[in-house]
Amino acid sequence: MLKILTFSLLYPNACQPSHGIFVEQRLRKLVESGEVEARVVAPVPWFPSSHRAFGRYGRYAAVPLREMRHDISVIHPRFPSIPKIGMNLAPTLVAGAMHKVLKGIIADGYDFDLIDAHYFYPDGVAATMLGRALNKPVVVTCRGDDVLQFPRFRRPRQLILEGAQRAAGLVTVSGDLKNALCELGVPAHRITVLRNGVDLKFFRPPADRQSVRRALGIDRPTLLSVGHLIERKGHHFAVAALQDLPGFKLVVVGERGTEAGVMDTALKEQVRRLGLSDRVRFVGSKSHAELRDYYGAADALVLATAREGMPNVMLESLGCGTPVIATSAGGIPEILNVPEAGAMMRERTSAAVAESVRELFSRYPRREDTRRYAETLGWDATTRGQIALFERILGARRSAPQTRQVAASTQ
Repeated sequence: MLKILTFSLLYPNACQPSHGIFVEQRLRKLVESGEVEARVVAPVPWFPSSHRAFGRYGRYAAVPLREMRHDISVIHPRFPSIPKIGMNLAPTLVAGAMHKVLKGIIADGYDFDLIDAHYFYPDGVAATMLGRALNKPVVVTCRGDDVLQFPRFRRPRQLILEGAQRAAGLVTVSGDLKNALCELGVPAHRITVLRNGVDLKFFRPPADRQSVRRALGIDRPTLLSVGHLIERKGHHFAVAALQDLPGFKLVVVGERGTEAGVMDTALKEQVRRLGLSDRVRFVGSKSHAELRDYYGAADALVLATAREGMPNVMLESLGCGTPVIATSAGGIPEILNVPEAGAMMRERTSAAVAESVRELFSRYPRREDTRRYAETLGWDATTRGQIALFERILGARRSAPQTRQVAASTQ
């Protein structure tokens, strides 16, 4: 059995149950294969007070030091963080604080074979520093902004390229992200594409859709927009599109984000200004079980995003039998490429949202056909791909000393 250590700042915890849940989902499927044993190190920035007045930093302080999640041991050791000015130092600060932690894990008897790191900056870069210090191979999975945004800055770009050289394996969740990594100078043959999957047992069509719609107060054609209330997610395009879509309603699921472009107040003001208060509902953040109901009840998901890796909301909606209207950002075209999956927007505008809604509803797919397509998007292929990559790396590592010995004996 392979013994891995998953390492990421993006991992759920008791205080932030949805934080990086896509990393946890991938790991759970890997462990369920029965071929991998895993433990998780999910570092958290140190902060002295958990008082809610300190916002997200207060939530960091409240995160437990260790917990069991889905029978996987997770620890949340602290590292020093310098808000706003510490971007260039982040990988070194994380690696410095985690070196003793990882050595302690090995000393306590869990001598892992490989570090499985997620998100390239600072997580993946720090992991490759730790791998070099501990003589452990590292696989880094790139997920979006880590290779789309951070390389715009000189020092992070340099550290990402150095990390890519040190890593034993590189994974991207879409072909688009592989291309982005290649454009930075990483050789294509070193990159494996293993897209996100969807838990098809959990995200499934409701048994009684009409009952779910009634329970959620959905009584007419309804669009759904899911994500943090920030500019990048494009909720404002979905809101504005309603002006050209009489008879439609919109439900927005999400809370105020911590990224640039926060627009929770602006969105509500937009709704008021356009006279759409009776047709737009903001329902806040929802658990996965609640979100599943919204997916199943809605008639289409609108994803007017500016950039993505491989959006989980798209996969989850399809799993629930609900087609998707989306931009062509990131890996979206790799999934939204058949009629039963939905419709692609020609551009990122409210007019394009409205146009795509009309186009989709003019030939609305059977929901069972959308679900049948989603059944090709489960986790099995990704899990097999991960295991094959890990085994290939470890196999090459085991044979390397023998190769050197043979070469030496022939000289």
